[in-house]
Amino acid sequence: MNEPFVLELTYQNKPLEFPAAFQRYGYTYRIAVSVNEQPFVFEPDEEGNYRVLGSPASMQPDIGLLQAIAEKLAKLA
Repeated sequence: MNEPFVLELTYQNKPLEFPAAFQRYGYTYRIAVSVNEQPFVFEPDEEGNYRVLGSPASMQPDIGLLQAIAEKLAKLA
């Protein structure tokens, strides 16, 4: 299940690609997405939406981009 894949999405009218990988976590899973070589980990919530677990302390993430990634992951499920 730890298959790497490329997450493709359009954000602010720009096509983007991010390396990603499934990570088994107990009875569920998480998806690690690399944004500008910084890992962000997303997990599904009870409603089937995705949330980011945190961000590296050294990076000020683009919240809109993280929301777009979460929405794309929800559509893939």
